[in-house]
Amino acid sequence: MRLADRRVTERAVIRGGSRVLLIEDDPAVREGLDLALTRHGHRVSAVESGEQGLDRLRANLPDVVVLDLMLPGMDGFEVCRRIRAAGEVPIIMLTARSDDMDVVAGLEAGADDYVVKPVQPRVLEARIRAVLRRIGRDQAELERYGDLTIDRAGLVVSHRGVPVSLAPTELRLLLELSGTPGRVHSRQQLLESVWEHGYFGDSRLVDACVQRLRAKIEDNSAAPVYVQTVRGFGYRFGPV
Repeated sequence: MRLADRRVTERAVIRGGSRVLLIEDDPAVREGLDLALTRHGHRVSAVESGEQGLDRLRANLPDVVVLDLMLPGMDGFEVCRRIRAAGEVPIIMLTARSDDMDVVAGLEAGADDYVVKPVQPRVLEARIRAVLRRIGRDQAELERYGDLTIDRAGLVVSHRGVPVSLAPTELRLLLELSGTPGRVHSRQQLLESVWEHGYFGDSRLVDACVQRLRAKIEDNSAAPVYVQTVRGFGYRFGPV
């Protein structure tokens, strides 16, 4: 995580509210969510297109992006990829359905979480606070596993001495797994500890995040050394 991004997150966690960039083309949804999130203490910047969202993000880095997938012009998937390529700001996507490939594609594009339409403002508010809480936590230890170094205090991960750029949820997942090397974590356990979804979680969040994390820290993501699959159970870190 970049220092500037981490400082933004820390400010959001401390003050309880956050700067939210809302990218939604439906005027009724956009205005409703803007009003609801503002009432919860967030500072909302609402735009109606992906192009406007990218311009706004470059001008004023938000704490979290709430992104509709079905946008006119540049769609939400491309917007998500561009945001993720530029930095590690958390992304919560809005999708019309939870049982199709849109969710998987959005997660693979770099989204950290998703909320299904019609959006309940209290659910979105809870997801925003959850993503800010989980990336704001740290533990003061420097850990080395093979070629991988994890600085829990600084929230910095390096591979062979080179810093690795991880999205917030990727970082939180790595911290959770590496906190107990060799222990097997079920998908449900990871949903509760990393995404804080509890009963309402979706295991696709875990699988997609694991794939993205492996692509960044493993020499061969098809034969992972650090984040290993335990078939029929879940995932574990190492042994390295």
